[in-house]
Amino acid sequence: MSRIAGVSVREAGPLLRAMYWFAKRRFGAVPEPFTVLAHHRKLMMAAAKHELGAERASRVLPANIRELAVYRVAQRLGCSWCVDFGTMLQRLDGLDIERLKHIDDYAASDAYSADERLAIAYADAMTANPVAVTDEQVAELTAAFGKKGVIELTYQIALENQRARMNSALGITEQGFTSGDACRVPTP
Repeated sequence: MSRIAGVSVREAGPLLRAMYWFAKRRFGAVPEPFTVLAHHRKLMMAAAKHELGAERASRVLPANIRELAVYRVAQRLGCSWCVDFGTMLQRLDGLDIERLKHIDDYAASDAYSADERLAIAYADAMTANPVAVTDEQVAELTAAFGKKGVIELTYQIALENQRARMNSALGITEQGFTSGDACRVPTP
């Protein structure tokens, strides 16, 4: 249970109920971070607009590159909710989630392409404290993905750092999106 309980449907006003309905329809359940953020309506609205906008704008990179980098951030920061939800999103996108078990060995694993390795290493470098990104790394990424691709990758990694740190600070843990029978999100 999170450190701050989420706003329940019974406590929600009409706008929040509509937002919960949309989230449940899209994901099969209302994401707990959403219910916790609902305590601050203006930030919740800003976050919802931002998430939808970032999702719609992020179309330069292949989904596997973007999602692996985001997953790696969640895993490195220990955000179990983000790992759970991110795994579900990858599964729904038709990506191979079995290989996520081997992400710690990505540099030597045949399960990852050269481009995927670049993106995962970049996620590691951006998530390190202090940030450990090098000029050479950005040059390699630019050669592989172009400037727009590097900007998108950087943005998505930074955004996941924000999500994972916020969820961890608030004690939000896995919700059961990918835990076998507990998974409430149907396969398309």
